[in-house]
Amino acid sequence: MTFTNLQIDTESIPSIDDVVLKPISKAYLKIIALNKLMICTVLISAVFLGKYFIEKNEESLPINFWYVLAAVIVFCIVNLIVSFLAFKKRKYAIRAHDVIYAKGLIVHSIVTVPMSRIQHVEESRSWLARSFGLATLNIYTAGESGSDLSIRGLPYLEATQIKDIISAKVNGND
Repeated sequence: MTFTNLQIDTESIPSIDDVVLKPISKAYLKIIALNKLMICTVLISAVFLGKYFIEKNEESLPINFWYVLAAVIVFCIVNLIVSFLAFKKRKYAIRAHDVIYAKGLIVHSIVTVPMSRIQHVEESRSWLARSFGLATLNIYTAGESGSDLSIRGLPYLEATQIKDIISAKVNGND
């Protein structure tokens, strides 16, 4: 037997840009906003608590409360804006031979998981996602700990249907 290692013509490979990716549910934007607002509330509360403890202890170094508060508020606003813009980049596609998920604003990434590598798929829901009728689809492949791909913000029924489709393909029941 002779070893061959033929070169692949990269122009004949299908482009990922030709795939129409479906955006995740807009209801997930509410969950992102609630999470970010919760974090901002904690940060702003920490600033006020810090001011209280510094005023209580007169030996502490003086700190300009308003500058710190303004910096925290600007951080929270920028974080919220970036999260909203990044939300538009969260898209997915389920194809016959793979699952594609794209995300990221500053660092945009596209993950493709071949159906032949999928070992297990599950759908999960947090209490907040349940209240908005959403779910997360976790896809596991061989050789890794934890899920290799998590698609958050899918409508619950759609996540269940996708899970059933992938499970059928993985188990050879398609």
